[in-house]
Amino acid sequence: MSGAPHPFLEELIAFATPEETKPDLLAARSAWFEKNGEVFDEDRQLEQRMAGFLEHYACDRVAPHFGKTPARQRYELSLQEDVPERAAAFRSLTETIHGIFEVRRIAKGEVRLRGLFSGITWDVTERRQIVGLGVGDVLEARLLPFAGHLHFSASYCFHPHEAARQIKAEAKRRLKAGVADEAAFVHECAVRSLKTERYRQIAVEKIYDFTPRK
Repeated sequence: MSGAPHPFLEELIAFATPEETKPDLLAARSAWFEKNGEVFDEDRQLEQRMAGFLEHYACDRVAPHFGKTPARQRYELSLQEDVPERAAAFRSLTETIHGIFEVRRIAKGEVRLRGLFSGITWDVTERRQIVGLGVGDVLEARLLPFAGHLHFSASYCFHPHEAARQIKAEAKRRLKAGVADEAAFVHECAVRSLKTERYRQIAVEKIYDFTPRK
């Protein structure tokens, strides 16, 4: 099996979002954006944020009408209906990795990431040059395993270079304190990322100030 996982992810999202389950989709969307910050038509992050929600809906969230994630449901159907190569592609979408990462190295065709909470290092195949991304930066991403490699999905959330030190320090503090809820931290940072675009008159370092308010 060669190529990239993105066509299979698009097929999975279409499978996960039929018209007859639209009420569930809308309820999940409302809950997702309540945690991550609501986006509007004029937001530059609109497309990536919508992609992030749909990937979460298809890969992570247990659908009440399936009793499992759509990714797992699609994979189980694929075992019955598809050739082994397609079944393997859908299985890989049950194993995606979503989190917040530090960029450790950028090489030709590859980006090395380290999970801020897991400490695990991942080498991600990326033939494009990601504009503005540098070593030491922090991003939220979903990694898609496929044919022995990892690939980025479409739902990056880049955090400003000026905030990287604060994000890494706060993740380390939460790990040490035993309150390491990565998903909650990802949501919190996503909200702050939106604020940096909407309130450009406020310093990035102030927006990413994690000091508890008294």
